[in-house]
Amino acid sequence: MPDFVRYFEEKKFMWDNVEYPDADAAKAAAETYEKDGFEVRIFEEEGNSFVYSRRIAAEVIVEGEQPI
Repeated sequence: MPDFVRYFEEKKFMWDNVEYPDADAAKAAAETYEKDGFEVRIFEEEGNSFVYSRRIAAEVIVEGEQPI
């Protein structure tokens, strides 16, 4: 089983928990994630491909009253 977390270029990526049997299937999944705004890396090991992704929150909105 691959690592759930991998670092690429010192950035943390999370595995999507799917073992793709070939690179074409992994590329198709990666394209879907990229369309949704994720950074994606494909990692190959022992004949399987694994898709890792990450996304940074563009804006954080905090609601409610500020504590005193």
